[in-house]
Amino acid sequence: MAIRIVTDSSCDLPQEIIQKYQITVIPLYINIGHQSYLDGIDLSRQEFYERLPTLKPAPKTATPGLETFRKTFEGLAAQGATEILSIHISIKLSAIVDVARAAAKETTAVPVMVFDSRQLSLGTGFQVLTAAQAAADGHSMDEILSILEEQISRTRVFAALDTLEFLRRSGRMNFAISALGTLLQIKPFLKMYNGDPTAERVRTRKSAMKRLVELLNECGPYEKVALLHSHAADRAQALLQEVRSLLPPGEIMVEEITPVLGAHIGPGVIGFACISKKLSGG
Repeated sequence: MAIRIVTDSSCDLPQEIIQKYQITVIPLYINIGHQSYLDGIDLSRQEFYERLPTLKPAPKTATPGLETFRKTFEGLAAQGATEILSIHISIKLSAIVDVARAAAKETTAVPVMVFDSRQLSLGTGFQVLTAAQAAADGHSMDEILSILEEQISRTRVFAALDTLEFLRRSGRMNFAISALGTLLQIKPFLKMYNGDPTAERVRTRKSAMKRLVELLNECGPYEKVALLHSHAADRAQALLQEVRSLLPPGEIMVEEITPVLGAHIGPGVIGFACISKKLSGG
């Protein structure tokens, strides 16, 4: 039985992992003026973040249509997939899950299970990786779903934004705007756990970095951690050295946030995607 894994470009998994496990990634759209770009394909992250502060009107993001998903599912069936697990960014943040589910209902060539990751960025990406590894090890669909549900309960993503401006411009994360108000001089702090996005406010970049460290302390020890940033590689590396003792041994994944998310949160973001270790007896 061949279970193939599908996700979207918001997952932030590095290309070597995608290739190793033959994960299929459906790119989202970034619309800049009248030009439409495929996320992760038509526009480099460096170019996007360098242009972002001066783009007017603000770039918009869009979900591929039902037909894109259906053709992807049927293409995998033609390659020998006997089941497909399609894992996507939280339904609280995007319509992707709804579109994928509609496409799954119209796909007759192969059974398709669409799974709401209840996360974003590498919070989703870690689930995609876990599912791909479990499928490669021969686990059934039910077993993989059970593994993912347990992992979700231990997964958190939190990030310090440099400004509220891009959230305000995008209009897509209204939960943050309502929580933070309209003070543009604050440093927004976003958190995601089990499908529940929340926001805090801090006054300075220094306070934001301190809050990141506080949360790392609260949720450890960790099974897996990734450091995320948007056009802030030097600051991210400096923070990594500061918090290294709080992180699991070995190499820590450091990834630049994909433009389809960066359009809403802006440059200068630093955050973590974390999976806490399993509780004893749990």
